[in-house]
This record gives sequence, C-alpha cells and structure tokens, in this order.
Amino acid sequence: MAKIAEELFLLLLDNGSAQPALDKPRRTRVLTAAVLLDLAYACRIRPAVPGDPAPAGQLLALSDAAPTAEPLDPVTEPVLRALQKRPLRPARALSTLGRRTERNLADHLERTGQIRRIRVPAKRFRREYAWPLTNRDRVGRARAEVLAVLFEDQVPAPSTAAIISLLHAVDGLGALLSLNDRGWRWVHAQATEIATGTWGDDAPMAVPEMNLVVTTASVRPALM
Repeated sequence: MAKIAEELFLLLLDNGSAQPALDKPRRTRVLTAAVLLDLAYACRIRPAVPGDPAPAGQLLALSDAAPTAEPLDPVTEPVLRALQKRPLRPARALSTLGRRTERNLADHLERTGQIRRIRVPAKRFRREYAWPLTNRDRVGRARAEVLAVLFEDQVPAPSTAAIISLLHAVDGLGALLSLNDRGWRWVHAQATEIATGTWGDDAPMAVPEMNLVVTTASVRPALM
C-alpha cells in the first residue's frame, strides 16, 4: 500500500552513496507525510470537517475500508493504528509518528528485496548504513515520471504528484535534481502548480484522488 512512501524513499536513495539525499529532519517529516498520503489515497484517513467527531483539520481515521481496499503493510499499519486511537493535527502527526517510519520503511523494502543494507564506517557509538538498490527498474520509472511531469508537462499520476508536492514543501527537489538558476525557476513554478492540486483538473477526479488532494493540502503547511 505504501507506494508513495516507498517510491519517495527509493528516489532519495538513488545516488552514488546509496544513502538518503536529504537531511534527517526533513527526511523524517517528508517520509511520514508520504505514508499519510498513502493512507489518504487508500481512503483510510482524511482531514476532519465540521460535524466530524474531531476538530476540523485534524487527520481522522475512517471507520470502514472499502471491500476492495489494499491490505495494510508494516509501513502504513502503525500510522493508521495511531490515528484510530485519536485524531491528530498534521504537525503533531508528523512529529509523533515519524520516529519509526523511516526504519519501518527501510525494513519493509529490505524484506521485499528492493534494497540491501550495508554497514558503513561512522563516528564512534553510531551506526550508519547504506541501502543499495537491488534493481533500478522501479526507481527508474519513478524518476522518469517525475522528470516528464516537471519538464514535459505530462499529467502526473497521483503518486507522482504527491511526491513532487511533498519534496517541494520541504525544499527537497534538489535531492533529485541538479539544475541551473533558470532550471530551478521552471521547476519551482511547475511544482507549485502541482502542489495546488490542479494536476487533476484535466479529468474528473474519483474519491481517492480527491481525498489525496485534500489531504495533501492539509499536510503540506505542516511540512513548510
């Protein structure tokens, strides 16, 4: 289920060091936000509105999943269970649910054979790892989609729009791209437009896409 979070993490690892190309504070927040958006796209959570049993704007777990909903995985399940206990404001969710999100994500990708874990030299009393990709097919497709959206005006898939929106919110697109000033002005304009949710204007949105757009709009200010 954690397609957005998985592909975002793989993109951050796709470099010569096989270590995430984003500092830990931003990385923790953006990966946790990606898991929240995975749950939103699966219609498992949404921001509360007036009339809900939670203050408006808090992230609310939905009581019933659709019969066709994808099963939870070790990345999304702990986040959903926490929100089932009590709704949280996005900023609170990012700070409290992010403590184990990256570890769960790395463990899950390693168990499913998408990355390997290698211990690398580090300062005394610290453990640091690299996570080489076992196959670049998935990350290659994800990177190609991001580039096509940003530079070729391709309409983004929901997961690609979410990745661009989240990285834009934490000023993290530089972890994926190396551009001159003119290129960054273009990318910033494109990413800003995508982050507003206009990527779905070309076709009627189904409920999952609508919920993803609304939840992205709720989570992004907490990242910024």
